[in-house]
Amino acid sequence: MTRFSYTSDHPDEKPATIGLVVLQADETLEHDFQRLMPPEKIIQHVTRLPSDSTVSHDGLAAMQQSLASAVGLFPQATQFDVVGFGCTSGASIIGASNIAKLITSNCTTANVTDPLSALIAACGMLKLKNLAVLSPYVKEVSDALRASLQQAGINSPVFGSFEEHREEKVVGIDRKSILNAAIQLGSSPQVDAIFLSCTNLKTLDVIADIEAKILKPVLSSNQVLAWHICKLAGIELKHRNKGHLLSGQTTT
Repeated sequence: MTRFSYTSDHPDEKPATIGLVVLQADETLEHDFQRLMPPEKIIQHVTRLPSDSTVSHDGLAAMQQSLASAVGLFPQATQFDVVGFGCTSGASIIGASNIAKLITSNCTTANVTDPLSALIAACGMLKLKNLAVLSPYVKEVSDALRASLQQAGINSPVFGSFEEHREEKVVGIDRKSILNAAIQLGSSPQVDAIFLSCTNLKTLDVIADIEAKILKPVLSSNQVLAWHICKLAGIELKHRNKGHLLSGQTTT
């Protein structure tokens, strides 16, 4: 055997390193992030968190028992700029502070976020106080999300749901169904924007069409999570046709 010496990389501008915790049942979030995140600016690591195939308050709460071990599967030597927890309803039930505590207990990261925290940050930047909310889930799960928004000073006077608790059905909800429901809810004069909740709901390609119809910002779980991760990492995330939030025309 011939043994070779080697030298190590020392890039002048190292890309930001992010971690993404994706639920076992989620078929959408990881693909959306592949489309949204700039590969020249970000190195992305993904781990999966055990989750039920049906969504319930108790099932979402139980995920916290496995969260520390899930992030322990990230490369041990990696120091993350941001780790994102990929579940909107789970964040509302477990709580952002508990999520951050569990994640930082088993990996090194400068920042932790989740779709709910990201939504609150986006609403603050866009000065939004009254949201329509479209959820795929049953009432007990959706109520926790709306209560968390209320605690942050964000009202949800208009709410609609597909009342579906099976994840394999949620991922199959089609573009037309989302579009029609969102336009109906977002057109209400009671709201100044609409939020499309759930990382497993395929919303990314309907955002621009909804905005064109209701003439208001449209926010979605995966869109706000990607935006907030990039913001915390010091990166401006810009896309055409992915909503006002990512248009580059917002003010900070």
